[in-house]
Amino acid sequence: MHRGINAVNEAFNSVLKVEYVHRHTFATRTEARLRIATWITGFYNGRRPHSVCGYQSPIDYEHDHPANSASELAA
Repeated sequence: MHRGINAVNEAFNSVLKVEYVHRHTFATRTEARLRIATWITGFYNGRRPHSVCGYQSPIDYEHDHPANSASELAA
């Protein structure tokens, strides 16, 4: 189970770096944290399609599958 979670974390970190961090310059760590958090909540979770979610955003997937979303993604 830990390997699956680690793979998901590694994939997320890769996407974060490739799609956002490496494309922007931040003046301070605080600015970086705020802008990255905004990207995650505004785009990554809300609009970016994910293969594990049937190419839906995590938000849309959870709305379509409220009872099973946590157990399916954890598997």
